[in-house]
Amino acid sequence: MKKLSLFIIAICVVSFSAFSQGGWGDKLKDVTGKVAGGGKGTGLTNDEIISGLKEALSVGAKNGASLASKADGFYKNQLIFIPFPPEAIKVKNAAEKVGMSAKIEEFVMTLNRAAEEAAKEAANVFINAVKNMSVSDGLKILKGSDNAATEYLKSATSNELRQKFLPIVKSATQKVQVTKYWEPLINNYNKASLLTGGEKINPDLDAYITDKAIDGLFKLIAQEEAKIRKDPIARVSDILKKVFAN
Repeated sequence: MKKLSLFIIAICVVSFSAFSQGGWGDKLKDVTGKVAGGGKGTGLTNDEIISGLKEALSVGAKNGASLASKADGFYKNQLIFIPFPPEAIKVKNAAEKVGMSAKIEEFVMTLNRAAEEAAKEAANVFINAVKNMSVSDGLKILKGSDNAATEYLKSATSNELRQKFLPIVKSATQKVQVTKYWEPLINNYNKASLLTGGEKINPDLDAYITDKAIDGLFKLIAQEEAKIRKDPIARVSDILKKVFAN
């Protein structure tokens, strides 16, 4: 019995010595780190990280849509400005030659006005996409580039977003009367083209505006994500503070 007691005491002494020298202590820290932060030293679970990333995207979508939907939100923002459709550049060139530059400018303005109008409905579309977005490795996105979460959202939801956004854009183009400014340009071009044996041009304006509007909104969401990552003031909720403070 006495020998057994001495043996137990000896084990305790050795264990304590190893612990104090960092061996057992390091292993304990490693284990607790894995439990609390996926072994990456963040002190966060993957679920917490994913929740924070989704919150950041939701905040970014709200802020981005708010910026884009203001008057001149697209039209006077060079980052997201929508130009004359490149596939119809012949129409633009032909119209300018016959003194229709003002009509071209009016048309381009209505393209951007349609996107601004559509952006009023954009936040909810994006936020629903964020909620339904499946994220497996939150830490990889968290530790990625300043727009990593936005790029993930873009790759995961672009097709669905386009389908949901197109009817919004169609409604917006009707409201700002895009075709009213487009028809004089396209009709004049097609008349001249008919005389010269050229091809008629009439691009799908709704699809063009939809793609450009979504691209522009993603750019604004990316800017908002970068703010949240870098600026503590932009972290407007507890989960954002918790995740991005790490």
